[in-house]
Amino acid sequence: MLKSPFSIPSRLVTASMDNKPPKIDPLKKRILVCGGGVIGVCTAYFLSKKGAAVTLIEQSSIACAASGKAGGFLALDWCYGGPVSSLARASFDLHRSLAQQLNGRESYGYRPVNTLSLSVTESENPPHRKMNSKLPDWIDGPVKSPKTIGTTETTAQVHPQLFTRRLVEEAVAEYGVEVVIGKVKSVETGGGKVTAVVEGGGGVIDGDAVVLALGPWSSKFTLLSSVIRVHGLKAHSLVLEPKEVDAISAHALFLSYNPAHGGPPMDPEIYPRPTGEVYVCGMSSEEEVPDDPEQIEPNPDSIRVLKRVAGTVSSHLGEESRVKAEQACFLPCTDDSVPVIGEIPGMKGCYVATGHSCWGILNGPATGAAMAELVMDGCSTIVDLTRFSPGRFVGRRL
Repeated sequence: MLKSPFSIPSRLVTASMDNKPPKIDPLKKRILVCGGGVIGVCTAYFLSKKGAAVTLIEQSSIACAASGKAGGFLALDWCYGGPVSSLARASFDLHRSLAQQLNGRESYGYRPVNTLSLSVTESENPPHRKMNSKLPDWIDGPVKSPKTIGTTETTAQVHPQLFTRRLVEEAVAEYGVEVVIGKVKSVETGGGKVTAVVEGGGGVIDGDAVVLALGPWSSKFTLLSSVIRVHGLKAHSLVLEPKEVDAISAHALFLSYNPAHGGPPMDPEIYPRPTGEVYVCGMSSEEEVPDDPEQIEPNPDSIRVLKRVAGTVSSHLGEESRVKAEQACFLPCTDDSVPVIGEIPGMKGCYVATGHSCWGILNGPATGAAMAELVMDGCSTIVDLTRFSPGRFVGRRL
């Protein structure tokens, strides 16, 4: 088992987030990336690897929102047949490659996992005894119909916050990415250049192109909200530390959960992590996105339900486990459930990458790599971005 928590190198904060004027090589193409979540960080990483001088602008802190509070589940082929299929497959493979390059197993908890679906019927006093010999011993609640829906060849996981921060650390240390903390107020394009106005000491930053990776905050950025609709889905989660951490195996669980007092079935998920923690998520609803990610608070009723779910599925996740976090985040969603990746029509040099919903951690690497190719080379070869173009929204909002 890995030590918990993973350490976050202090130089990530002290060396790269001091808001000093960036030292830019005048011969390099200068790209501004707005948004320090997984999509923005992956974009900054791959742009800088391709030789761009990158400034990453984040209003709060790296991976402070969904990229720090997500489950980090990865699946190779769960989007089969849909427009996201090629993106997911490319990104799953990139995750494996990045884990080898960046020592992901130790630095951010990358590991292949087996994945099960289970049916659970809640009761007031759930019995805790092993119900099926094919299940891991720690799953001792009233579960039925176990089915393997992913193997170590097709499903995996990362700790999302640690993955995102490890990637930005590498981008800063090895490829010279500059990180500026401040809120982007406006972006203007013209004459082959872009200009971003940044609050909080960032001032005015010029570049050759800009990538807007603002997640659910795309809805609050006029330049984007006038073209596309991205809404926020508020999702809740718990992080638990079982009393016997070594008893929990590497099995991700997808549940069909029937509450004791009736009501529609729920679809919570449980992800044990190599840190010894167990992540439990579910209970989502569309709500207004607050201006500041630090203002997001979980709904107490949703947290109570998730605690009940965890304790029903396993006695190891009940009252004897320690609650390390009760949290919520907003997932960026589009009306057609397809991410938006590409150049904004009529704004040369201004690109957008958002709308990845619950698959942002999975699809971050391929989105970043594709965006880097598009910005630097004029087209993407790793993924065909035609289906993701923001041009599909033009005319719809009149």
